[in-house]
Formats: sequence, structure tokens, C-alpha cells
Amino acid sequence: MPMLNLTSRKILNGVKTGLLSLILTGFAASTTAADRLYIFTEKYPPYNDTVSGQAFAHDENDITGICSDMVKAALARLDYDYVMKMRAWSYAYNWVQGRENHGLFCTARTDERESQFQWVGPLASIKWTLFAAPDSDISLNSLDDAKDLQIAGYKGDVMSDYLIDKGFNVLTAVSGDVNTRRLMLGQADLWVTDGLVGPLVAKEEHGITGLKPVLVFRETPMYLAFSNSTDPAIVADFQRALDEARKAGELDRIENSYRQ
Repeated sequence: MPMLNLTSRKILNGVKTGLLSLILTGFAASTTAADRLYIFTEKYPPYNDTVSGQAFAHDENDITGICSDMVKAALARLDYDYVMKMRAWSYAYNWVQGRENHGLFCTARTDERESQFQWVGPLASIKWTLFAAPDSDISLNSLDDAKDLQIAGYKGDVMSDYLIDKGFNVLTAVSGDVNTRRLMLGQADLWVTDGLVGPLVAKEEHGITGLKPVLVFRETPMYLAFSNSTDPAIVADFQRALDEARKAGELDRIENSYRQ
């Protein structure tokens, strides 16, 4: 009987140890999952792009561009587990909000969006530009001159939303690269996009050069935007890391490399 009790105790202790190990392992896994950062972007060259040329990406190694490299420069100074993905802007914008440890770049920081996110930046800046087709004779002295014109835009884009809110006639698409064709086919009089993005997309996607920038009506800094559910300490860490990268001259080198 004593030997049997000793054996039983050993078995019981082994079971307890195993259960404890499983619990601790599960706790560690859940903690790691909770601490992981999920960072989203969109295809918006030259600020965000893919090496593969696709409009989506599942891995940071396939994501490049001015803002992408700036965010990576900050991440390189931090010890966070993270995943970086590229998705359609409207999907990513809605997905990130309200989810813990989720961020989105490059996000234009505007008064309308100020309370929706926690902000890290600035990264680069965008120039809100109205483009016309190469053979167009449209000229604008002010934004109001475009009130009666059809403007091609990008769904969920801050520039398109701004014009829609102001009562302009904006035709939006889920993918911004179709807007060059809309100009060339006469389906739109103007295209609202960033001053660098418009000519680049027109040339790379459609082989079209000579778009006419008829009006630059605003300039906005872009940021890495974290959800309000994200720990503010994480946001502070990112801001510190980005400031260090800027002080070291790394951000200027990144931006200049894409503008040459």
C-alpha cells in the first residue's frame, strides 16, 4: 500500500506539472498574440508599393515605398513582434479602427480624422492635385472653378472625401489606377490625387505621360495611425523611434532615394 500511494502521488504530480506547463504555454502564446502588432497599408506608389507589382501583400519583404521604408526604419529600432500587410484602402481603414494593436499608413492627418486614431509622424506629405488629360484645355484659378466638372477619385481617400463633403461631383473607384483611363476616355474631366502619385500611376499602369496638374489646392502630412484601442505606450515608442530615425538623417535619405 505505501508503494502504491507513492506511485499514485508521482502520477498525480506528473499530471499537475503537465497541466501547469500547458497552461503556461497557452498563456504565453495568448500573450504573444495580444502583443503582436498588425500594420496595414495600401498600394499607393511611390509612398507604398509592392515588389511583385500586385495590389496586395502578405509580407513586409514585398512592401516598399517612401512611407513603408520610413515605418520599417522605426520598427528596426523597436523590439515588437509585428505583421505588415497591404490591402485595399477602404478595407484596411475600416478594419484597423477599434482593433487593439492595429495601425495604418500612410494616413493623412486631418481635423476630421484627428479623434479617430493615435498618430505617429509625420512621414511624408501629399499635395492634393487636380489632374487633367494631356490634351485637355481645362484651367482652374481656384477649387470653386471645378464645381461643375466630373472628378475621378478613390473610395475612402481623404482628398475624394473632402471634395464630396464640399459638394463636388466625384466619381469614386475602389482602385485608383482606373482613373487615368477615365480621363483618357472622357468619363471624367479631372482626377484628384497626389502630385507624385498621378503621373507615376499613369505612366507605369497605362504608359501615359503628360498629365496636366491644373491645380494644387492643399498639402497634408501623412502619418502612421494607430487605433484608439492600442496601448498609448506603444504609440509613444513608435514616435520616439521615428524621431530617432529622422534625427539620424535616415528619413531624408529614404525620401530622396525615391525622388531621384
